[in-house]
Parts: sequence; C-alpha cells; structure tokens
Amino acid sequence: MQEDFSPIVEAELPKQIQLAKEGKLQQALENLYALEKQTRQAEDYPSTSKLAVAIVKLCYESKDWNLLNQNLQILSKRRGQLRSVVQDFVREAMTYLDLSDKDTKLQLIDTLRQITEGKMYVEIERARLTRILAKQREEEGKIKEAADILQEIQVETFGQMDRKEKTEFILEQMRMCMLREDWIKVSILSNKISRKSIKEAGFEELKQRFYHLMIQFYLHDGKYLDVCKAYQEMYDTPTVQQDENLWKKYLQMSVVFVCLSSFNNEQSDLANRLNQDKKLLQLPSFKKMLSLFLTKELMQWPVFEQTYRHELSQHKEFTESKNNNNGLWGDLKKRVVEHNIRVAASYYSRITMKRLSQLLDMPTDESEKFVSELVVSKSIFAKIDRPKGVVNFVKSKEPNEALNEWSHNVADLLNLLEKTTHLIHRENMVHKIDQQ
Repeated sequence: MQEDFSPIVEAELPKQIQLAKEGKLQQALENLYALEKQTRQAEDYPSTSKLAVAIVKLCYESKDWNLLNQNLQILSKRRGQLRSVVQDFVREAMTYLDLSDKDTKLQLIDTLRQITEGKMYVEIERARLTRILAKQREEEGKIKEAADILQEIQVETFGQMDRKEKTEFILEQMRMCMLREDWIKVSILSNKISRKSIKEAGFEELKQRFYHLMIQFYLHDGKYLDVCKAYQEMYDTPTVQQDENLWKKYLQMSVVFVCLSSFNNEQSDLANRLNQDKKLLQLPSFKKMLSLFLTKELMQWPVFEQTYRHELSQHKEFTESKNNNNGLWGDLKKRVVEHNIRVAASYYSRITMKRLSQLLDMPTDESEKFVSELVVSKSIFAKIDRPKGVVNFVKSKEPNEALNEWSHNVADLLNLLEKTTHLIHRENMVHKIDQQ
C-alpha cells in the first residue's frame, strides 16, 4: 500500500450512498469511480474493495439489472485491478442470484462467468456459478447442455477448493453424465474420487451418494460383484450401522448380488465372509439363500423363485425397468443352474447328458450350453462326447502323470507298512517285558 485512503473512504462513502438514494445514482457512481481510481493506483486493497462492493450494491438496490451487469464488467476491466477486489465484488454479486426472474438471473450468471473466465483466483466462484447454471439447464430439460456446461470445470486441479466441495462437484458431474448415458465419462470421473478420503468422518453422506451412483454404473455394465462390494462399503458406514432399516437393506442387497455374481475365488471368498456376519442371523431368508449357494446340494429353480420372488420384488433393483429387471431374474436363474452343474461335477466323474438334464430340470440343449459356458470360464473341467451323450468331468491323465501318481501311492503304502511293522514289534517287546 502506497497510501492509506481509509479515512477518506469512510467519510465519502455514506455521502455517495445518500446521493444515490436521492435519485442521483449516476453522479454517485461517477464519484465512487473517481475515488476508486485513486485507491487502486495507491494499491489500497481494503478501500478499493469497499468502493467496488458499494458500486455493485447501489446498482443492485436500484433494480437496474443492465446497469449492474455493465458495472461488473467495468470493475473487472479497470487497469491494474487488484485480484482480491475482483474476488470481493464477484462474491457480493453472487449473493444476488436468488432472483425470481429467470432471464435476469441467467444474464447475471453469464456476466459473472465472463468475468471469472481464465482467472485462477476466482476459479472456485466460477465453479459454483457453473453448477448453478447447469442446474438451471437441467430444470429446463436440457440435459445434454447441462452436462456439457458442468464438464468444463476440472475441480480436481483446484488447490484452494475444500475437499468436500470438490467431491460434491464431481458427484454432480457423474450424475449429469448418467442422465446423459455417457457411461465412459462416468467411469473416468469416478476415478477422480478417492475411496479412502470418503471413508473419513464427515463424508458419510457423500460416501452414500457416491456408491449409489456407482451401483447404477455397475448395474448398467452387469458387474454384480462390484455392486455387492458397493453395498458392503455402504453397510460398513458407522451412520448406517445405527439405522436398522438401512443396514438391513444393504446387507440384503450384498447377499443378493454376491449370489448374482459369477463364481470365482473372489466371489467365493466374499460369500463366505458375508455368511460369517452375525447380523445376517436377523435376516433368516437371506441367510438361507446364501447358504444354498455355499452348500454342495442341488437347487430347484421353480422352488427358489417361488420362495424369494416376493421378497426380492420389494427392492427397486428388481422392479425398475431401467435396471433391466428381466436380466436380473435371468442372471439369478443362470447362477442357480451353474451352481447345480458345479455340484454335479463334484459328485460325478462321468454322467449322461440325459441324466444331467434331469438333475438341472432343463432341456438337453440348454444344459449343454451352460456346461460349455462354465468350461470356457474355467469354472469346471468337462468334455462332452456328443455321439454317446456323455459328459466327462475328470481330466484324463498323461502317462507320465499317472505313473508318478502310482509311484507316489506305492511309496505312501510302503511307509505305512513300515510304520505298522515298527508298532507291532514295539508292542511285542512291551508284552515280553510284562511277562518277565
């Protein structure tokens, strides 16, 4: 600061405000601009800020919106304008955005976005204005335009923005992209949110919103195991554990989607860990459902469907058409059939296709298709002899492998014989000593 104009500004400002109230707004603005020039050139930030904010307030109080927009532009383009001053009068103008007239509001937003464009020191204000504008476009039904507007801002690069506000902004971007059905962009945006940070205290609501959005994304791609993990993350939230209705719902969905997932090591591990959850005892029907998939016993799909259709239909994932309702039931049937094939493979080394079809309760062609899919996914080993109509579940051994196994078995047998002989000799010795 080269010179302190505070006393002059404190004395002059009330006079100009009074002059504006008397109907001489233009004269008051000219006087304020003249004084603002002096304070700006003297680099007196507090005084310049007071004058700039006062100019904006006088224009707003006059309800002359064109004048307000013009003066905002003039203040931003003043030569050598201080950055902090721009921040102050932009923030002041943003408090006027609760206008009932939509056109006036959009015009003011457009003016402020022009002022903040390309200026890092007002990047946070620009992001907030952009979010307001996108919401306005969404209310008008212009989803594509709203999504495009929101994607302009890369908040992850903003160093001064609070982490919570950043997360909220990215979640809004994800939501808009989902409305636009831009799933690739949703995937990219989801990677900008740290899974570790949203587990911290104070982020519980944002964590719920994030995983609800991710569930929609995973359902679109048919990634049921990821859906289960998302429900597990929400279930493990402390605030959810305090709400009985919420944790029951999330635990139920975790069970359902782990059953819907294709069988592999990760799915099996997650299913067994879920089965050990003591709270699952309070949900007996879902406990039973999970145990059916963990037990090596055949399941009958008509009985399974009749048992769980009413209960599962109470969840929106199985009722909303956008989540592919028929696909969820179809995939659940598919998992039941695959489970039955794995059970058959564990008990039979060879079985006729006719008998396998009877066990699976479906036509031979469909049974063959399911067996082939499991072989391709490497869930089981099987070879189908079509002319004979036989399925072999045991892999034929190479000669060297069979010989090595026979040799190993013979060695084990000889070790057992040697150990048994030693024990017999010891017992004989003990018996002779007792007789003496």
